[in-house]
Amino acid sequence: MARRLFDITVSCIALIALLLLAPLLAVVAMGIRLSSKGPIFYRARRVGRDGKPFTMYKFRTMDTAGTTCTSAITATQDPRVFPFGALLRRYKIDELPQLINIFKGEMSVVGPRPEDPGIVQKYYTAADLETLRVLPGLTSPGSLYDYTHGEQLLDGDDPEKLYVKRLLPVRLALDTVYIRAASLTYDLRLILRTLWIITALVFGKRHFPEPPEMAKASQLMHGAQSA
Repeated sequence: MARRLFDITVSCIALIALLLLAPLLAVVAMGIRLSSKGPIFYRARRVGRDGKPFTMYKFRTMDTAGTTCTSAITATQDPRVFPFGALLRRYKIDELPQLINIFKGEMSVVGPRPEDPGIVQKYYTAADLETLRVLPGLTSPGSLYDYTHGEQLLDGDDPEKLYVKRLLPVRLALDTVYIRAASLTYDLRLILRTLWIITALVFGKRHFPEPPEMAKASQLMHGAQSA
């Protein structure tokens, strides 16, 4: 109950901010319209708590026509991402519509990043399903690692193969560490860490240290490999 009240309070504050920033959001919508044909919003099918699928909302950052690529993974320099969309992705502006998912009770402010159903079905192990016991969220140790290190890890010809081999196991281990130690204080620290990372990116920072959860995450991955 405390977590849900926290989510509603934060999303209410954020939605008030969105109303105040309505002119900026209008510019975002106009930028998407002028940059690429298609809808302003992207509706992505994702797996939520207890494996229940839901529709996650984002500002669209990719072309919806004229490409044969159907990968669920966005590669480094992915040709589907139009330039204005790349800017939205860089500063997480494309994630703002997910406040709707928080209001609907499908997501939390902090929680494991919701994954594509195909990735879950093909690549999640029994241990990985632990990350589906809680609501997915806007931010988490795993999603922040993806944000700060994912681009360099997915620099290759087969982004899905690289994602499954290099990034997914680390992200899931980091989020498992979070789930096992989750608390309101921990959530607040993660929100502050997220804001710091976005601010640092705005001011030009491109290299970040490994997250503080990495040591425990590495132990989990080593244990899984030894089992």
